[in-house]
Amino acid sequence: MALPSLAFRARPLSHTAVNSISVVIPSFNRLPLLIKALESVYRQNTAVDEVIVVDDGSEDGTAARIEELFPQVILIKQPNLGVSTARNNGIKAASSNWIALLDSDDQWLADKIGAIRQAQTAYPQYSLIHSDEIWIRDGVRVNAMKKHRKTGGWIFQRCLPLCVISPSAAVIKREVFDQIGYFDESLPACEDYDLWLRVCHQMPVYYIDKPLIYKYGGHTDQLSRKFWGMDRFRIKALQKLLDQQQLEPDDYQAAEAMLIKKLDILLKGARKHSNQCLLDEYSDLALQLASRRSTVC
Repeated sequence: MALPSLAFRARPLSHTAVNSISVVIPSFNRLPLLIKALESVYRQNTAVDEVIVVDDGSEDGTAARIEELFPQVILIKQPNLGVSTARNNGIKAASSNWIALLDSDDQWLADKIGAIRQAQTAYPQYSLIHSDEIWIRDGVRVNAMKKHRKTGGWIFQRCLPLCVISPSAAVIKREVFDQIGYFDESLPACEDYDLWLRVCHQMPVYYIDKPLIYKYGGHTDQLSRKFWGMDRFRIKALQKLLDQQQLEPDDYQAAEAMLIKKLDILLKGARKHSNQCLLDEYSDLALQLASRRSTVC
């Protein structure tokens, strides 16, 4: 489907600096939080090369206020098409060789970009760099659970249960998007989980073992609160990845096992709540997978 007409300050792709960084921030009706996110970008000890805000059809005066407060920002305006489309349009408009993602409800610590630039120079073989984070939920700092622990290297199998890379912590070479594709715009949530699966089975990632972002949670417009049964979207991402038949045997088996596990949890919940639509949609797939695995064994 063709993208809608976008209003933004057109800029030709230059790619002059090898380690140049554009930050892409999507936002929908989050003006106060977006301002704080932008302030954290401009407080960096080491500057980014370009700042792009994608206004995803906000109705709170986002565009006018950002143009007033941050005239240096490249502003993209689009209808309300969702976070994946917003991120994708921002990435495609960027002129740098690296893309730093930042969600409008998160903030960077002041040494984030400095640490990233050091890693770019010291470890040029990596195309994705991420870091640890500080969690703030309902205004209170909380400790992340063990399952959310970050790491680096070949982390595909660690990505299978849930997201282990936060978008706001990730800085990615734009050639990665050319290679594996952009955020899946058909997924209303877990689009980052889907992207990390596609990236991490093809390449290792570099991890900076220190918190470089504040990750905020608890507000009502978080996608995890907006959509019930988030594993529905992870199941679709796993199905798509398995259908492509590009995984190494060990990774394929691990991904298929995780798909079966998530299907089992989802169907148990559907039976408990008498959700016949879910049962109709996923029961056959669960049976097919269980039968195939029993035959192989």
